[in-house]
Amino acid sequence: MIKKKRLGDILVEVGFITQEELQQALQEQKGSDKRLGQVMKEMGLITDQDVMEALEFQLGIPQVNLRKFVIDPEVVKMIPQALAEKHRLIPMKRKGNTLTIAMADPLDVMAIDDISVHTGCEITPVIASPEEIEYAINQYYGNEDVVNEFVEDISSRVQREEDGELGLNRLRQMVEEAPVVKLVNNIIEEGIQLKASDIHIEPQEEIVRVRYRVDGVLYNEMNVPRHTHSALISRIKIMAGLDIAKRRVPQDGRVELDLENREVDLRVSILPTIKGEKVVIRILDKSSLMLDLKQLGFLPGQERLFKRLINQPYGMILITGPTGSGKTTTLYSALKSLNSSEQNIITVEDPVEYRLDGVNQVQTNPKAGLDFANGLRSILRQDPDIIMVGEIRDKETAEIAIHAALTGHLVLSTLHTNQASGALARLVNMGVEPFLVASSVLGVVAQRLLRTLCDDCKTTKELPEDFDQKLDSFKGKLEQNADEGSGLERFGPQGCRVCNQTGYRGRTAIHELLEVDGELEKLVMRNASASEIEDLAKEKGLITLEGSGLMKVEQGVTSLEEVMRVTKVQVEEGE
Repeated sequence: MIKKKRLGDILVEVGFITQEELQQALQEQKGSDKRLGQVMKEMGLITDQDVMEALEFQLGIPQVNLRKFVIDPEVVKMIPQALAEKHRLIPMKRKGNTLTIAMADPLDVMAIDDISVHTGCEITPVIASPEEIEYAINQYYGNEDVVNEFVEDISSRVQREEDGELGLNRLRQMVEEAPVVKLVNNIIEEGIQLKASDIHIEPQEEIVRVRYRVDGVLYNEMNVPRHTHSALISRIKIMAGLDIAKRRVPQDGRVELDLENREVDLRVSILPTIKGEKVVIRILDKSSLMLDLKQLGFLPGQERLFKRLINQPYGMILITGPTGSGKTTTLYSALKSLNSSEQNIITVEDPVEYRLDGVNQVQTNPKAGLDFANGLRSILRQDPDIIMVGEIRDKETAEIAIHAALTGHLVLSTLHTNQASGALARLVNMGVEPFLVASSVLGVVAQRLLRTLCDDCKTTKELPEDFDQKLDSFKGKLEQNADEGSGLERFGPQGCRVCNQTGYRGRTAIHELLEVDGELEKLVMRNASASEIEDLAKEKGLITLEGSGLMKVEQGVTSLEEVMRVTKVQVEEGE
């Protein structure tokens, strides 16, 4: 049982506040319905951490980190969500007839008695911060109640047409009703909270599957019954300004949200499949966009070279990699570092993903005749210093961009190739004259995104012998790129509540940075293959994607398995 002590007396005893400050807080509390702890926090006398430390020290009530604790769903069901929210607590584990609950205020005897009566268990309280309590409640209660309410509501009121789909008039009514709105909002908010890049809503034979892409990997989050599909999709269409009557053609739309001073753009893509309409919602959270070159994951030597290249007065720099490899973020980071009142920077993009102050951004509109090529022609008549082309897709765009690079403009763009050397060969294969490619391209950056190990749970790991042998082949090149953090203990993934049991949290980029110098120019001019260009670049010190990834394993940033997954590097596993 908890000793009968008041919070104020405990805080005085441990020296967090004085007796005079306690009296001031008690005076302030008079006439209000606020708890003393809340009053003292508002007065700036204490923090939540102060309270937890004081209670742990004086009463022996242990602190817990709910983000690192996995709670059995059956235990969660012992206390209804309304009761958990009322008393700011969540059940953690049950052993026999003893139920351990995490509380923001473990001195709340009435709350403990209430839970004891409801569950019939003896209660053992532990303390957690209010933020962690709220996080846990959202995690463990959030979706189930909303989904159940939505399903129950639709099951009881939906009227079906002969083809099994909801009537159009009924759909228009339902998409504005609370259960549908709540479910869609919950799906989107969950994606933002998980820091997902995409939400996939996919009709199956018996269910509608909702998946989130987090750190580049898709995770199944919830399933809802199949007959909810029409109302769910129609609500998303309404939000994105799309036509709910069109169910057999692809549609694309956009939603702008303002969530607690965070600007979030949602790009909605609707695709008809044989099982119904599939939705992918891309989440563009402007508050989480990193536009600092130091945060892009370059090795120090690569960062110095990249800065030198983008500060050239003219020429072309290409960023290559597959879809979702962070090319746009790298481009925007470069533009931000170059942005100044002395420079006229103009971009042509499809779409404009993020708005940059001081940069003139143009959105392509093929239906109106404004594609990359036409947009680029118009830009050249606007007296630009720096031009960014979202993507070079064809010979016409490539030739105009190269012409701009040769006539005194710095041109930044992206290209879909796997390796840096492949970009030069790709331009030639598009039909651009080799001598134009050789004389205009300053450098090529190939990049990939890989997951970083969760700092809360990563564990030391013995790597196979072949790893050191593999890394040694890069050591000479990596020495000039070595950071103070190199040589750290090597780690692998484990999994905890913070990283949703994946062992990874967040992503970083690995790069292959190819500078086109005189020798490489000669190779390009004689129409050399990508492999010939890469071989010469390696002789001159090119750090490949593989080398960049292995260096980050050496630094403890990521795991060998993740580098193997992203780069397909082969390392012999030990016994």
